[in-house]
Amino acid sequence: MVLALTQNTSRQREIIEIVFGNGWDYMRGVLTGGKLGEPQIPTPEVLRNILVELGPVYVKLGQLLSTRPDLLPSRYIKSLTALQAKVPTVSWSQIEGTIRQELQRPIEEIFAKIETQPVAAGSIAQIHRATLKDGREVAMKVQRPGIDLIVAQDIDLIKAVAELISVTDFGKDYDVVTLADEFTKALQAELDFNKEANYTEQLRENLAKSSWFDSQELMIPKIYRDLTTKKLLVLEWLDGTPISEAKIIPRKEADGDIKRRQEIATLLFRAFFQQMFIDGFFHADPHPGNIFYLDSDRIALIDCGMIGRLDPRTQQILVEMLLAIVDIDAKRCSQLTLELSETTQPTDLISLERDYEKMLRRYYNLSLAKINFSEVFYEILSITRKNKIKMPGNMGLYAKSLANLEGVARGFYPEINLLDEFKPLMTDLFRRQLLGDEPLQTVLRTALDLKALSVQSPRQIEVLLDRLSSETLQWNLQIRELPSLRRSMDDSANRLSFSIVVGSLIMGASLLATGAPNPQISILSEILLAIATFLGLWLIVSILRSGRLR
Repeated sequence: MVLALTQNTSRQREIIEIVFGNGWDYMRGVLTGGKLGEPQIPTPEVLRNILVELGPVYVKLGQLLSTRPDLLPSRYIKSLTALQAKVPTVSWSQIEGTIRQELQRPIEEIFAKIETQPVAAGSIAQIHRATLKDGREVAMKVQRPGIDLIVAQDIDLIKAVAELISVTDFGKDYDVVTLADEFTKALQAELDFNKEANYTEQLRENLAKSSWFDSQELMIPKIYRDLTTKKLLVLEWLDGTPISEAKIIPRKEADGDIKRRQEIATLLFRAFFQQMFIDGFFHADPHPGNIFYLDSDRIALIDCGMIGRLDPRTQQILVEMLLAIVDIDAKRCSQLTLELSETTQPTDLISLERDYEKMLRRYYNLSLAKINFSEVFYEILSITRKNKIKMPGNMGLYAKSLANLEGVARGFYPEINLLDEFKPLMTDLFRRQLLGDEPLQTVLRTALDLKALSVQSPRQIEVLLDRLSSETLQWNLQIRELPSLRRSMDDSANRLSFSIVVGSLIMGASLLATGAPNPQISILSEILLAIATFLGLWLIVSILRSGRLR
C-alpha cells in the first residue's frame, strides 16, 4: 500500500505543493520520505484551507472528520463542519450523458422538462430540478463524471499515509489504519446513491408514525425507485427554504411567530429523540441546510446520506449518561463511559473520575436552561481522548448530530432547552426500555424465562450439592494482572535467592582468608570474592535497570 506514494506521483506532487504552501511541516516530511516523529496537526484554519485546496475528495473527508468529535477537539469540529468544496458545475452535456447511461432509455420518455442549470453543486454530485411526464416535480442528484476514479486514487494515498503514521505512538493509540479504512469506506459509500435511497426510505418509514409528535408535520422526500441507480438519485421535489432563512407563518395571527417557532423546535427535538432513542437509526447531518421549512407550513429533512446507528444497550447507557450529568454524578459518568468504550487496556478510574468532577463542577450552580448539553457531550469525548479511551465511531456521530440539532434549534428559537424537551418523554422512554414496543410479548417472554428457570434450578442445585459432598467441585478463577504479579513475585524471589548466594560466597571467602596461611586457600578465597563481587554488581545493575528501587 505504501507503494501508492510513489505510484501516484503527479497527485503526490500536487499534494506536496499544497502542503508546502500552507506550511504543514509534518505532512510534508511524510510525503517526501522524511523522518517520522509524533504527528503535528496544523491549526483548524490551516487544515481547512489544505482540504479545500486538495479538492472535493478531501473536502468530503474533512466533512466526515467533522462527525468525529471523539477524535478531534471541538475547535477543529467547528472549522470542518462548514467545509464546502469550491467546485465548478459540470456542463449539462456531461450530466445528460450520465443520466442516459444510468437510465438505459431515452430521457424524453421519462421527463417532460429538465432544468439544465443545477440548483446546487457539491463535491460528489449536483442537483437538477425536473418534471416527470405525469407532471410530478422531482429533484435529480447526479454523480459528477469521473469522481469515482478520483476517489479511488486519493483513497490509495490516504491509506498509504495512514500506514506510515501507524508506526508512531499516535498511530498506535488511535489505530489510524483502521480509522483510514473506516473513512475510505464511508467515502466509497457516498458514491452509491442506492444506499442513500435505502436510508431515506428507512427514515421515511420510521417517522411516518409516532406517539411523540404529529407525523403529518414532518416530511421526508419520497424516492422514485424505478429511476434511481448507483449514480442517479431521483426523489420528490419539496418547495421550501432552509430553516435558518425561513419566514415563519403563524397559524393564528394573535400568537405571532414565536409560538410557531417553539412548536417547530419541539417537533425537531422530538423527531430526533425518536430516531436516536427508539429507532436507533438517525439522520446524522442535521445542519440548517438539511432542515427545510416548507411552503405548506411543515418541516422536511433532506440529504439523508449520512446515518448513525445506536443499539438498544447504547441507547440505554446514553439516557443514563444524560441523567448522571444532570445529577452531577462524576462516578456514574465514569462507569458509563467505560461501559460504552471499546478500550481493552486497563483505565485509571481515579483519573477519569477526577476529570469528570473537574468538568461537572462548572455546572454546580448553573440552571439547566443555561446548560448546552451538546457542548457537555463534546467535553465528555475530550475526556475520553485525554484518558486514551477509545469510543465507538457512532458516539462521534451522536454528539455531532446533537450539537447540530441544538445549534439549529437555538438559532431558530433561542429559549429552547434540550432537557426541557426531553423530560416529558422520559416516562414513555423508560417504559419502552423496560417493556418494549409490545408489552404483552415482553411479559410472555419473561414468564417463559421464569418457567425455564424454575424447571432447571432444582436440578442445577442438586448437581452443585452432589459435587460439594463428593469434593469434585472445581473453581475456575481468572484474575486480571495475575500473570504480571506472578512475574514480579518470581523476579523478587530470584533476586532474594541470588542475594543469599552472593552473601554466602562473601562469607565463605572471608572465613577461608582468616584461616591458616596457605597459598592455594588464599587463591580460592580471592576467586570466590571476585565471583561474589561480579554477581553482586550484576544484581545491582539489573535492579537499577528495572527502575524499581522502591
